Amino acid sequence: MRCGSHQGPSQKAILLGVTLYSMALPAFAHNPLTGSGQERVAGVLSALLLLGFWLMYCRGSLRVRPALTKALTFHLTFLLCVLTILGPLDDLAQTSTAAHMAQHMLMIVVIAPLWVLSQPLPQVSAGGARSVSLLWQAALRLARYPMFAAYLHGAVIWIWHMPFFYMLAVDNPWWHGLEHAFFLLTAGIFWWAVMRSSADNFPAAVMALLFTLMHTGFLGALLSFSQAPVYGESRGVADQQLAGLIMWVAGSGPYLLGLGWMLRRWYLRQPA
Repeated sequence: MRCGSHQGPSQKAILLGVTLYSMALPAFAHNPLTGSGQERVAGVLSALLLLGFWLMYCRGSLRVRPALTKALTFHLTFLLCVLTILGPLDDLAQTSTAAHMAQHMLMIVVIAPLWVLSQPLPQVSAGGARSVSLLWQAALRLARYPMFAAYLHGAVIWIWHMPFFYMLAVDNPWWHGLEHAFFLLTAGIFWWAVMRSSADNFPAAVMALLFTLMHTGFLGALLSFSQAPVYGESRGVADQQLAGLIMWVAGSGPYLLGLGWMLRRWYLRQPA
């Protein structure tokens, strides 16, 4: 493809993504990249994986042009993902349960559904990721079963919020990175299953969404009403209760929005 003076919508979106990423660099005063030892190695690896994913999308966008709104959604979500995983919030998550929960919820109920809406797989595949398309196909096959996707995602949420695994992720940067990968992958499958469900799967998709809303709300309520620190004496009860409210109250918003979006989509499918 020749480079001329005219820039298509996808090229403008790419430039916007680069600009926003550059503007966000001052926010990385305290992040895994500026840490030491294993924390720095894990942070650099996370940054390289994210950068590779973004570059493949940009390259693929020149071959398979996405709609402007989808391209903007992808780039803005990518920026949010970088800030969430490598920004100051990650540093705060080491000592604050509320910050750790905010990081989790951003990945689960904001970043994952927005990336599903942007539908980046055609562009990423065209950008050089055809060799891993078998992994995507396996994930998309799981997404045909909304309740199974909800059970899988729910198991990941509860396991990583058990005290042993929670503190394992806090104390070890490699386990922390693995935790993030589990959240993003299973959340992506879950949101794809409910938001891209067929007409036949619509009832199951609604049930999957309501099931996830209820069990995450229940987990948030347990943390909110607990009068003793669950994740060690070094973390205050008030901070833990705030974390519970983030999951219970703030986290319910995206699920309810997703339910409204699904109901509207179902209504528009109905014959006039």
